Amino acid sequence: MEIKRNGSQPSAKGPADWFTGIVRIDPLFQRTAPARVAGASVTFESGARTAWHTHPLGQTLIVTAGCGRVQREGGPIEEIHPGDIIWFPPGEKHWHGAAPTTAMTHIAIQEQLDGKAVDWMEKVSDEHYGGQSQ
Repeated sequence: MEIKRNGSQPSAKGPADWFTGIVRIDPLFQRTAPARVAGASVTFESGARTAWHTHPLGQTLIVTAGCGRVQREGGPIEEIHPGDIIWFPPGEKHWHGAAPTTAMTHIAIQEQLDGKAVDWMEKVSDEHYGGQSQ
């Protein structure tokens, strides 16, 4: 058994290569082999968002606070709220983040395949985020 005490793991800033705006990542868990699951609580300030990305084994998001946006490639921008659970299948290109005027926090859970949990791509433009070009 392992207990990680609240506050025992430092927060990290979301790297500018992968995020637009102010993002804080609070690690929750990262299991070692043979397990491969990891989870983090991610807080996006209003207007902040990820770049486009995929996950080799998919990703689950559980919205815990605020209001946000998600989009899969080719689909509409969807608004998300606390209690919503979002599943992105393996390899599905997508992005997620806060609403334009409201922060959002979600728990992100994904698994690693051959040591890799995510493939980062291009950033989501302000125009696209605003729904002006989809």
